[in-house]
Amino acid sequence: MGSSTQKRSKIALECRGLTKRFGGLEAVKQVDLLVKTGERRAIIGPNGAGKTTLFRLISGELPVTSGVVKLFNRDITQFPCYRRTRLGIGRTFQITNLFNTMTVLDNLVIAAMGLKRMKLCMWRPINRFREFYRRAEEVLTSIGMFEKRWEIIKNLSYGEQRQIEISLALISNPTVLLLDEPTAGLSRADSAMMTSIIQKLDPTVTILMIEHNMDVAFQVADQISVLHHGCLFVEGSPIEIRNNLGVQEIYFGTQDKSC
Repeated sequence: MGSSTQKRSKIALECRGLTKRFGGLEAVKQVDLLVKTGERRAIIGPNGAGKTTLFRLISGELPVTSGVVKLFNRDITQFPCYRRTRLGIGRTFQITNLFNTMTVLDNLVIAAMGLKRMKLCMWRPINRFREFYRRAEEVLTSIGMFEKRWEIIKNLSYGEQRQIEISLALISNPTVLLLDEPTAGLSRADSAMMTSIIQKLDPTVTILMIEHNMDVAFQVADQISVLHHGCLFVEGSPIEIRNNLGVQEIYFGTQDKSC
């Protein structure tokens, strides 16, 4: 077995028995998930299936009720968000979360500073941190947004703002990237552009993506996991999921599939 194959087979992210209860409601129920290094994994399912709650458990935004989250075999279940970010987890959100009156470049620089001790050096002008500007320009170049670096965020189109959200997640050099509905609210053309950007990301970065647009999920993902009522319903390749009768019933039928 070659070294590239060995690297590919290494488990980047592992969830075991992951459960989250809100009072009497189990939003996520005993979910087991194994995602290999460099894999593109889509999480799909109808509204209320528990997809975003699962992301919040993985990123540390919510404490787990029970279960374990591991990053490259390291138990991070009790780690706060900022520590998980430093260990390699990047995250985007369904709703854009940008500083609308600042430039694209300054948004990325602030994000980069937040990962370092320099975030406490409030007396230094932001333009003194040249290393952060270099990193921000590298990320913008990688997603084809370098020419927009001096644009004010509020003057960008919604599709461009979504692309900047991706660059914010990339600024920390993540090894595992969580994309929460990256094409939500985008036009067909912008969705196609976003799909192309995701496909061109560093192949060594593991991507876990929630996506309602099935066409996007089938284009990007190596493997797809289907959630239903908080449970992991089925996993498989895009072709296997597309042809799965149970998945077809969940999305288009009337039968209620229990866990």
